[in-house]
Amino acid sequence: MEFGKVQHPEQINFQLPPDDPMTDEVLKGSGTGSKGDLRIHVGATRWRIKEWVGTVYPKKTKEKDFLSQYVRQFNTIELNAMWYNLQPKDVIEKWAALADRDFRYCPKFSNTISHELQLSNAERDTDLFIDHMRHFGETLGTSFLQLSDGFGPDRAALLHNYLRRLPRDFRTCVELRQESWFARTGHPATWDIFREKGIGTVITDASGRRDVIHMRLTAPVAFIRWVSNSGHPTDHPRIDAWAGRIGDWVKRGLREVYFFVHSGDETYTPSLIAYVIEQLNKTCGTSLKPPKMHQQDETKPLTLF
Repeated sequence: MEFGKVQHPEQINFQLPPDDPMTDEVLKGSGTGSKGDLRIHVGATRWRIKEWVGTVYPKKTKEKDFLSQYVRQFNTIELNAMWYNLQPKDVIEKWAALADRDFRYCPKFSNTISHELQLSNAERDTDLFIDHMRHFGETLGTSFLQLSDGFGPDRAALLHNYLRRLPRDFRTCVELRQESWFARTGHPATWDIFREKGIGTVITDASGRRDVIHMRLTAPVAFIRWVSNSGHPTDHPRIDAWAGRIGDWVKRGLREVYFFVHSGDETYTPSLIAYVIEQLNKTCGTSLKPPKMHQQDETKPLTLF
């Protein structure tokens, strides 16, 4: 992900901002539940990574088998493939069949909907997208709608009408990027629509766009797109901070977490995911399993420490 990329991350203040007041309201309203109700998913953003052969994937794994190996190592994926190309239903069903019942695919809404049509007259394409995604069955997690950098509050009415039309049982989070959404005055009517419809927010933690870390939950789900600096010394402290915040949210009623690790250098992604899992197990009292590495090539930075 190039969004928010910087050359000198050591110059960035990575402190997480305080929670938005709506977060407290949403978590109070969700109830505390039981530990068995908590679902935490941590994963990457793609599976076709040849550099993982011999480490994340067994040696000599063929590209056609990458997904079958991926779903054994992780329990979710940020499915950006759908943004580029809506896959046929039979392909989706094959992908679903590879995963166990605890795995979750989190598809990104088609760019035809979000960027080409900009939500305008997108009913047909949206219905088609949702119909296809339902073929994931129980492996379908939360889908996410990423709006373009130019989609601002001046189009709020269009966004509201679009969201009102989404089926309530189709779990969705929305990623806003245009700077005006995060101005001090904000756009409270939009967040109210999210909450009314049970739609969550995407929180993107990228070095160069600290404004989009809005810490506003509109549903009892945290959908975090975390952009690493590929092994920079700032990566682990940033993860520590997120683990602490998520642990606090869980204590207050958060029931579902998706945490996706983005890395410019994908050889760092597995070890960063392992570290995220290690820290979340500490702060959330969970027992998530980290990826199990195969015999490693010493030139690849895949160890935890």
